Amino acid sequence: MKNWKVVALSTMFSGVLAFTTACGGNATNEGEKNGSSQQLQGDVKMDGSSTVFPIMEATAEEYMAEQPGVKVSVGVSGTGGGFEKFTKGETDFSNASRPIKDEEKQAAQKNGIEYQEFKIAYDGLSVVVNKENTWVDHLTVDELKKIWTSGAVSGNDKVKWSDIRKGWPDEEIKLFSPGHDSGTFDYFDEVILNKQPINKNAQLSEDDNVLVKGVEGDKNAIGYFGFAYYVENKNKLKVVPIDGGNGPVEPTHETIRSGEYKPLSRPLFTYVNLKSLKEKPQVYDFAKYILENGAKFSEDVGYVALPKDEYTQQLKTLEGLKK
Repeated sequence: MKNWKVVALSTMFSGVLAFTTACGGNATNEGEKNGSSQQLQGDVKMDGSSTVFPIMEATAEEYMAEQPGVKVSVGVSGTGGGFEKFTKGETDFSNASRPIKDEEKQAAQKNGIEYQEFKIAYDGLSVVVNKENTWVDHLTVDELKKIWTSGAVSGNDKVKWSDIRKGWPDEEIKLFSPGHDSGTFDYFDEVILNKQPINKNAQLSEDDNVLVKGVEGDKNAIGYFGFAYYVENKNKLKVVPIDGGNGPVEPTHETIRSGEYKPLSRPLFTYVNLKSLKEKPQVYDFAKYILENGAKFSEDVGYVALPKDEYTQQLKTLEGLKK
């Protein structure tokens, strides 16, 4: 097995990444070797969350090795951007780092799009600072809010570290955040910002690799993104333990799985179009493959697998939808 944490995160870029099919070998024998008796043909279109992208990139490439007649494309337009396409019927799957919103449900209903939500992994949204930052040992939820909300403590948009805690440097904090189409931004907005406007000087990007480079390049920077992006870049960045009320907790597989890392632990999702599921055999087969292999691929790229029985129950739900 390849190191998907390297492959998935280093090759991501904005827009749609289309995977080419595997070449060579006997397709029928390959399918039989991996437990699939039927070789399929066609396309599978997926878009959405950059946080979920590494899981789906790894899943898609392995799947296409088993089903070389199927082409799976995985876009990274953000959770909101993905739902916009999905609710218009332009994609078969929509990856999301938050649940679908009411207005998105209404858009789907208006366009006659029926869907099913599947949970695929857990993530611990990770707050990071520059490696040279020697003063931040942890942050409270209130301190995070002060850093990121417009005006903060100093009464203007240029927030300094000294505004947050006495004795910290009198230097402006450089902020790097996912963009407004990101489900990661939506989650951070809900549990940290409490719907307050984000500091207008924050640099926003739907590409988490841009955020990594931003924090890496400035001693006074701070940013946040999915746990897998921290894991992949932990030699370049310093993760910040968060005090959600019971003392500082660092995001790890154990603290995310247990819920101890709060309030920044969250589930990750994919949504599937039911019409596609019933009319396109390759869509059903790929959905089944995601759930059968979700634990492995989630862990491979740095996220946290669900309990086995959750995948099993969702496979039963999927089977029922095909009828």
